[in-house]
Amino acid sequence: MQAGLTLTEFDGRRFRANLEACAAVYAAAMNPPPEQLPGRHSIMERHAGYAAFRAIAAILRPGATGQAGAGAPLVVGFAYGFHGGRGQWWHDLVSRAVAGTLGRRAAADWFGDCLEIAEVHVRPGHQGRGTGLAMMLRLAAGRPERAAVLSTLDADTRARRLYRGLGFTDLLTDFAFPGTEPPYAIMGAPLPLPAAAAGLDRPPRPSRW
Repeated sequence: MQAGLTLTEFDGRRFRANLEACAAVYAAAMNPPPEQLPGRHSIMERHAGYAAFRAIAAILRPGATGQAGAGAPLVVGFAYGFHGGRGQWWHDLVSRAVAGTLGRRAAADWFGDCLEIAEVHVRPGHQGRGTGLAMMLRLAAGRPERAAVLSTLDADTRARRLYRGLGFTDLLTDFAFPGTEPPYAIMGAPLPLPAAAAGLDRPPRPSRW
């Protein structure tokens, strides 16, 4: 991980208190149209109230490499997740799609007791230095769920390579969320990370506890 960075864990209350800093990281990393930012801000604020919410922020202290001067600490990355469950938009949409492709039992195995990793972002100037990996491992450490699930662009991106290196395999590919253009991949990995075998044609099922 980049020298001078520290990882800090936020519960829902502390995440909301630092939401503006995290939203700025999202904007820098994703470069969305400005009109989409208020909606994303609201979604992240709502997620902070979900069960077993955990966020990890990567913070660069003043004077560290890549941080000039003696100003305030800079949030250069964040990741968060929570216990996925029925009634959550992403969970319901994706679990139904997985059930239609892999079968109801596979969907229950993956989504019946899962950590939903909703956001993982690093500022562009700080990518490629292990920050995403460190945040993912800290986020998933000690979680009681039997699986972690997430969605990412269905392309050979740095993020997708990171997830595969952590044992995530494709549950669905070429998946279209309502109102979005690019296709997504739905990925899952048994917990704890890294645990899943990579490169399988059909993803393994997490064992039931």
